[in-house]
Amino acid sequence: MRVFVTGATGFVGTAVVKELLSAGHQVLGLARSNEKAEQLRRQGAESLFGTIEDLEILKQGASQCEAVIHLAFNANFSDFAGSCATDRAAITALGSTLAAAGGDRAFVITSGTMVLVGDDLADEDEKPRMTNPMAAMRGPSEALCLDFAKQGVRTSVVRLPPTTHGPGISGFTGPLVMTAAEKGISAYVGDGENRWAAGHRDDAAKIYRLAMEKAEPRSVFHAVGEEGVTVKDIATEIGNKLGIPVVSIWPEKLEEHFGRFAFGPMANNPASSKKTQERLGWTPAGPTVLEDVPGVIEFVKSQAPGAQ
Repeated sequence: MRVFVTGATGFVGTAVVKELLSAGHQVLGLARSNEKAEQLRRQGAESLFGTIEDLEILKQGASQCEAVIHLAFNANFSDFAGSCATDRAAITALGSTLAAAGGDRAFVITSGTMVLVGDDLADEDEKPRMTNPMAAMRGPSEALCLDFAKQGVRTSVVRLPPTTHGPGISGFTGPLVMTAAEKGISAYVGDGENRWAAGHRDDAAKIYRLAMEKAEPRSVFHAVGEEGVTVKDIATEIGNKLGIPVVSIWPEKLEEHFGRFAFGPMANNPASSKKTQERLGWTPAGPTVLEDVPGVIEFVKSQAPGAQ
């Protein structure tokens, strides 16, 4: 298939493009600069200039392809509601274009297991928990996409866990590393027993491909390799690798210590991928999040001012 991919040059998108090309698909990736277009060219993909705010460009890309994988999301936590509104506008533009084209066209969008924040092990069939403010802002994107099935589009949602890791910033693990490197201590909150679901980005890339190729309409998948890793365990591994103290901080010090990332260390988000594995014939095979900590540290150091 010829596939239009938004977010094609991002952390997860790069792996998705590689996975699609390796499986024999053609890729048209959204690129916001010459540098990003060149990145896609080197991978063997074509590029279309624009951003997810350019709705006519999105329609143009979707009209040229048999499938769309939508990964781009401007995660501006100072205006998260605005980011989610932009996401819904993009989904509407992409989905309506596929619906108008007709045929068995696939539309896969990105959400997060964090729309199911809570103490219970969340599964794929659960709806976003609208009592949670952030979930209430992000969750409607899922229903918006899935409803295009009523217009003949083969829709599905891939929920990424909070620490989707690999070479790069790696979800929540990246800010945890950055804060530790800056403050000289690797911190968790309270007893640190709250858990983050985790998954490797290459495993996630396979789910996007499989969902595009064979998912039933209105499917939801979890790109989860580990159901729940305690924040204390991640912070401890970071501290050990950086050679700095690992400490517990009080919730009252959360914002002072972590800044805009204050919501992350307190999050509890265990999630299952059992149904995803059954429905797609998918098995996670990538490294664990603790195994990837050294690579995240290396990446963060490479981004520091003056790094070569």
